[in-house]
Amino acid sequence: MPDQHRPRIATTRAGLRAALAGAPRPIGLVPTMGALHDGHRALLERARRENATVVATIFVNPMQFDNAADLAAYPRTEAGDLAICGEAGVDLVFMPGGDEVYPPGFDTTVHVDRLTRGLEGEHRPGHFDGVATVVAVLLNLAGAERAYFGQKDAQQLLVVRRMAADLAIPTEVIACPTVRDRDGLAISSRNVRLTPAQRAAAPVLHRALRAAEAAWRAGERSGDALRRAMLDALAAEPLADPEYVSVAEPATLREVDEATGPVLLSMAVRFGEIRLIDNLPLA
Repeated sequence: MPDQHRPRIATTRAGLRAALAGAPRPIGLVPTMGALHDGHRALLERARRENATVVATIFVNPMQFDNAADLAAYPRTEAGDLAICGEAGVDLVFMPGGDEVYPPGFDTTVHVDRLTRGLEGEHRPGHFDGVATVVAVLLNLAGAERAYFGQKDAQQLLVVRRMAADLAIPTEVIACPTVRDRDGLAISSRNVRLTPAQRAAAPVLHRALRAAEAAWRAGERSGDALRRAMLDALAAEPLADPEYVSVAEPATLREVDEATGPVLLSMAVRFGEIRLIDNLPLA
C-alpha cells in the first residue's frame, strides 16, 4: 500500500473495490462523516494497530439528518481530515459523492426496530434508518474484517451490531472508548459550534453522568433516583437544556425501574441550537 502519510483516495465504488482487491488482510474500516477529531484519530490508530490495511470513509450522510439546517451546518474539513488520516497511517480513504453511495433509483432502507424506538430514535425520527442503511452499504463495499465505532454513540453502536448480525454481514463491529477533553466533555464535531460560554458549560454532561455513577457506587439502584441525580446536576447549569436522561439496560435500551445488573446512563442536552450527547456504562 502507499506510504502511510499519503493515503490513496477512492471516490467511486469501483475504485474502492479495485484498490482493495489485492490489499493485505485483515482490513479495518473506520466509517466517518469527516470533521475528524481526536476521537476519530483514536479509532484510526486502533485500526492501524490491529489490521494490515486500514480504510477510512468520509461521507456526510444526508439520510441520517432529520434537520436540513443541521445537515447544512455540518462542518466539511477535507484537507484536515486527509492530514489526520495520513498521520494515523490510513492506507485508503473512500470519499464518495452521494450518487456513489445512493445510486439513481436507490430505493432501500435498512430499519432496525426495537433498538431505535427510544432515546435518539425517539427524538430524531429516521436517524437510525439513515445510519443503518449507509453503514450496511459501506460494510458490503469494503468487505472489511473489522469496523470501528466510538462508544460515545452507544445506541448507534448497538444498532450497527444488530444490523450486521441480522443481515449476515461478517464484519466484526468493535467499540472504542469515548475520548474526552481534559474537562470531561466528550469530543464531538459539534463542539466547535459552541459559543465560548456554551463550551464552558458543556462539561456539565459529564458531571451529571458522574453524579449518577457516584450514587450507583454508593448502592443506589432506583432508576428514578439515578435519573434525578443527572437532572439535578444539569439543572445547576443555566445554559443546559436537557432533552432526555436515561438509565437503561445496556443490551436492549429498555428503561429500568430497579437496576439488577449493568446499566447504561445516557443523555442528550441542548445548548442553544447545539445538541450534545454522552453516556456512561456502569457494571
